[in-house]
Amino acid sequence: MEKYLKDFDVKPKNSSEEALRRWRSAVRVVKNKRRRFRMVADLDKRSEAVKQKRQIQEKIRVALYVQKAALHFIDAGSRVEYNISGEVREAGFGIDPNEIASIIRSHDIKGLKIHGGLEGIARKLSVSPKDGVSSTDVSLRQKIYGINQYTEKPPRSFLSFVWDALQDLTLIILMICAVVSIGVGIPTEGFPKGMYDGLGIIISVFLVVTVTAISDYKQSLQFRDLDKEKKKIFVQVTRDGNRQKVSIYDLVVGDIVHLSIGDQVPADGLFITGYSLLIDESSLSGESEPLYVNEEKPFLLSGTKVQDGSGKMIVTSVGMRTEWGKLMETLNEGGEDETPLQVKLNGVATIIGKIGLGFAVVTFVVLAGRYLIEKAIDNEFTNWSSSDALALLNYFATAVTIIVVAVPEGLPLAVTLSLAFAMKKLMNDRALVRHLSACETMGSSSCICTDKTGTLTTNHMVVDKVWICGNIKEAKGHESVDVLESEISGTVISILLEAIFQNTASEVVKDKHGKNTILGTPTEAAILEYGLLLGGDFDAQRRDFKILMVEPFNSDRKKMSVLVALPGGGYRAFCKGASEIILDMCDKIVDNDGESVQMSEEQKRNVTVVITEFACDALRTICLAFKDIDDTFNGNVIPENNYTLISVVGIKDPVRPGVKDAVDTCLAAGITVRMVTGDNINTAKAIAKECGILTADGLAIEGQEFRSKSIEEMKHIIPRIQVMARSLPMDKHTLVTHLRNMYGEVVAVTGDGSNDAPALHEADIGLAMGIAGTEVAKENADVIILDDNFTTIVNVARWGRSVYINIQKFVQFQLTVNVVALVINFFSACVTGSAPLTAVQLLWVNMIMDTLGALALATEPPNDELMKRPPVGRGVNFITKVMWRNIIGQSVYQLIVLGVLEFEGENLLGLSGSDASDVLNTFIFNTFVFCQVFNEINSRDMEKINVFRGIFDSWLFMGVIVSTVAFQAIIVEFLGTFASTVPLSWQLWLLSILIGAVSMPVAVVLKCIPVERSASKHHHDGYDALPSGDELA
Repeated sequence: MEKYLKDFDVKPKNSSEEALRRWRSAVRVVKNKRRRFRMVADLDKRSEAVKQKRQIQEKIRVALYVQKAALHFIDAGSRVEYNISGEVREAGFGIDPNEIASIIRSHDIKGLKIHGGLEGIARKLSVSPKDGVSSTDVSLRQKIYGINQYTEKPPRSFLSFVWDALQDLTLIILMICAVVSIGVGIPTEGFPKGMYDGLGIIISVFLVVTVTAISDYKQSLQFRDLDKEKKKIFVQVTRDGNRQKVSIYDLVVGDIVHLSIGDQVPADGLFITGYSLLIDESSLSGESEPLYVNEEKPFLLSGTKVQDGSGKMIVTSVGMRTEWGKLMETLNEGGEDETPLQVKLNGVATIIGKIGLGFAVVTFVVLAGRYLIEKAIDNEFTNWSSSDALALLNYFATAVTIIVVAVPEGLPLAVTLSLAFAMKKLMNDRALVRHLSACETMGSSSCICTDKTGTLTTNHMVVDKVWICGNIKEAKGHESVDVLESEISGTVISILLEAIFQNTASEVVKDKHGKNTILGTPTEAAILEYGLLLGGDFDAQRRDFKILMVEPFNSDRKKMSVLVALPGGGYRAFCKGASEIILDMCDKIVDNDGESVQMSEEQKRNVTVVITEFACDALRTICLAFKDIDDTFNGNVIPENNYTLISVVGIKDPVRPGVKDAVDTCLAAGITVRMVTGDNINTAKAIAKECGILTADGLAIEGQEFRSKSIEEMKHIIPRIQVMARSLPMDKHTLVTHLRNMYGEVVAVTGDGSNDAPALHEADIGLAMGIAGTEVAKENADVIILDDNFTTIVNVARWGRSVYINIQKFVQFQLTVNVVALVINFFSACVTGSAPLTAVQLLWVNMIMDTLGALALATEPPNDELMKRPPVGRGVNFITKVMWRNIIGQSVYQLIVLGVLEFEGENLLGLSGSDASDVLNTFIFNTFVFCQVFNEINSRDMEKINVFRGIFDSWLFMGVIVSTVAFQAIIVEFLGTFASTVPLSWQLWLLSILIGAVSMPVAVVLKCIPVERSASKHHHDGYDALPSGDELA
């Protein structure tokens, strides 16, 4: 079948519009476009939204760059006058919401000065830049200045899903047939008998529509919940004098927001204070050149990104009063790209639909033809009555119902159902799937490039050892502090504390109970904690020194520098960061008296040995250094050399519990794990060995060495790379690109910084860290790992595999029902002139194999066996030889049984009397349904004989099976008037169940039949490939 699906091939991510349009045009046979394409991106709407976005961006660009220039020439007298309303004045505010929004939006520096600059605006907003807003004022501020939310489309109601389900063309035709049948039947057969057939079809259609709408509505609720989770962004604010985290939606005008690298600016506002704050406005204005924001250029716009530096801002406008709010309103249109499985199964549905349509037409022609020939033979061709019209109408209804069963609309929608179920479960397991296709693709991942810190380790860091003045000291408790203070001079400790408290992006703040709380990265928090242990006072240090310039840490620089003015005059630069980098910047060292003395080569070698020792103990090594600068310094850049080394700090970050087992699970599943970290190579190797990532024949390499390799050299070493240390973000991007392009790997990559965005975007699956990750990283990711835990990543892979295998199970089950229902009705029509399954019965069968079948099989939870097989490679046939073996085998068994019953059933079952034909047809219908029930159980495992393992863990599966059997009994025993059935004896019930149950030993025999195995392949990582899908049978 795969050769007919060439038009239905799309990439999991960043697929071209041409490919997306190609498969849409290839879908020909569709019963219900509204439902079938409900989860498919509307390319026309998306195109329109992109145009609107560009228009808004152009408006913003004009406002920012043209209007801003024009404002210099506008006289204050010609400004638009805003009158402060009584409501604003009574609330205690001194500026109109629209006026302040206009000033910030248009970068109106003159308007800002008219209101007294930052201090004036803060005064008119009744807020202290130091203490922030009061929590008691939040609701009042939201009432006056608005809520920080943008207008979204209202959620769809349940009735809209009912309406979608009713758009099915075949169901509409059947309802028309039912109405005509009632109209013809009542005059012919009298009331109420004449309306039973038509009413039966109407009730069946109503049932199908209701069940379908409920299933679709529940899916929409799941996606709505997930969408809310995606939009949850928390920001650091100062409120009530305390630093705290609040949701972006709870932000109000007047809030004091703290910004750092990778953050999204959450609202329009004004810069208060900060260092080297570089803002990327491309998402808002389309301009790619980032801008520095400072006291002279204080305007910050919602939706822009912090590319570098840090700062504080006061919020001035929120929600739809910001340009970002207006822009986001346009981005609701178009929807998300469909997944490769959705597209492929649309292709399968189209092919089978065409076959089914052909069968339906031929069935109607044969039935009608036989009827007309019999009338001609009986010389009644010119004698027509309403009963003749009713007979032809029933034939037509049967043909239409064959189309209902034959066109498997449920195939692509089952993917959506399975993905929605998996995404909901993953959300509970601390993984937020941002893109549908990621959950699906993760099941095929063959390589995971993971960070070390926080992902493999706990990210709960403490200073474990310190090297200072040539001595290594333990850093455990107050006893170690006493030892240090007794052996090291007070001058040295004073310099060390200055280096710790001045050169940090973190803060020590008091919580509500007056206790010290450290806000910042785990590495900086560990060093600050050590500084406090030494008796340092953060606030006093910050009061005594004036910070002049800051170069924040990022993954490219791997260091942080700060320039301060000393209380007694002069300047001092502090630098800390990656130990080798800082050591190379130093030519002096602090002696026991706290003096800077020249560093000898031997001393440098000794420090290098200390760094290596710390790293081999799996400690993260950080060097602290300083440089005194005289009063003549007037540069704009913090010096890069001639520093004095103060100390080497060894920080302990233990490996997370369960990581070793998770890595072993990956290796057993054919997934290679590679550690890519910015840490020291010896630290990285020690952690990698502890996790089971680095093996005896594996390669650990530094980023600098990797970058220096030629393409040919990279081809030889990349398969062996298990650890890359001291790497830059572009090293990660290069590794991911080569793994995908050279080796066809399906690569998952983790990232937390804004510089990781290119690698996250390039990878098949980008995994951003929920705790340590920046908003920029999360925005470029496909999955957000909310607990930053590697075990969660493995769980995503497990669920991804579960989605793939569940859809295969459902496809196997549905195609078997398709084949049997089509063939039995077609051949029976050709031979006997009547179809054994009526329209109502076929509608019930359609519901069993479509909505209920998808609920049962597409939502099964994963089992451990899934991670003992290799990943599904790129370009592998979705419908495997194993599936074809099972489909053909079960279909042959069912067709033989049903064929024998159809043609010899009365004799074999000893049926006689006027109702013998009705009993036989009911028995055939009942047997057919029980064959499907037991085949549904068979489909739980396509390769293993034991299909009952874990069956009671899947309550949804059990619920569907029990509901199907119960409703089948009701249809046969109590709804015969509408379903054309008669009650069966207990012997016939037992026989129906037994015939259905025989499909289970048939399945056992089929699973023992070997299928063709592909030749053993040798994996590029050096091991023999595990047996793939079919070979596991």
